[in-house]
Amino acid sequence: MTPTSRQISSLKLTLFALCLSPAILLLRDLQLDRLGANPIEALTRASGEWTLRFLLITLTVTPLRKYSGWHWILRFRRMLGLFAFAYGTMHLMTYVWLDQFFDWPAIVRDIYKRPFITVGFTALVLMTPLALSSNAFAIRKLGGRRWQALHRAIYPISLLGCLHFWWLVKKDITEPLIYTVIACALLGLRAWWREQERRKQLAGGYLQQQRFDGKVIRIVAK
Repeated sequence: MTPTSRQISSLKLTLFALCLSPAILLLRDLQLDRLGANPIEALTRASGEWTLRFLLITLTVTPLRKYSGWHWILRFRRMLGLFAFAYGTMHLMTYVWLDQFFDWPAIVRDIYKRPFITVGFTALVLMTPLALSSNAFAIRKLGGRRWQALHRAIYPISLLGCLHFWWLVKKDITEPLIYTVIACALLGLRAWWREQERRKQLAGGYLQQQRFDGKVIRIVAK
């Protein structure tokens, strides 16, 4: 059953509130001094984890649509992707503002010398054109095919996010391992779909050639 336009609007509003709630709760806990002995580190890590979660949730939309038949769920994918970028920006700003106090030389040195920061910064840079082009105007200007090619950058971005988290924690890799397995499963599923499609196209082309050859044989036989 496909929801009506009014139901879709209500679902979007509910989803927006749910996506915004982690940021509100984090800022509330920061204000009330509930983030532990190192609140800046806690805020930085939590915003980074929510960035990665929203990236993976965004990647989950297509498989969910494919296997459930809920084509309308694609209407939420843009919002989820934009929230991933928003939390990524929050993650960066907690580091730049609250941790480094806009000490640009120190920030540049960190990006250059600390691999996990280099990878995380690269991922956010790659996310920026995706966020800026997540609108109907960009789709019209780029064209559907080029727009889709651009937004496939979410695949390496999600892996960079996992690597960023993995290198950050160093010792207890349980959480980044879980995220990495989920990301690899979602990307592996897409690779399998592409391979299935390629085989179908090859089989279709072979059958068409066989039919064409058969027509030639009949013409020659006459």
